[in-house]
Amino acid sequence: QLQASGGGLVQAGDSLRLSCVASGRTSNTYTAGWFRQAPGKERTFVAAVAWSGTNTYYSDSMKGRFAISRDHAKNTVYLAMSNLKPDDTAIYYCATSSQLMPRAGSSYEYWGQGTQVTVSS
Repeated sequence: QLQASGGGLVQAGDSLRLSCVASGRTSNTYTAGWFRQAPGKERTFVAAVAWSGTNTYYSDSMKGRFAISRDHAKNTVYLAMSNLKPDDTAIYYCATSSQLMPRAGSSYEYWGQGTQVTVSS
């Protein structure tokens, strides 16, 4: 199971850190990722991190403002977001995959419930 948290209402320029705690069996997990879905739009890839290492991969549009990381001891994946913009408003989902650093949502087998991020101008 994946439990995402940390969303909220912030102003443009603010920072926010999302958390995703994984519980249960994770032995077949190779990658943890974050996706987001804005109102009326398709779900898009944000970033991914290797489950057992430190390799990361970002969507080009997120690079520089977003940072994904993982705390192995806590089985938690974080998404630190800075200089937030109104266009970042979306539901953010964490997910895990048995594949190595995929970008497509269809390659992720387990999904959290999502956490809402709203950025006001």
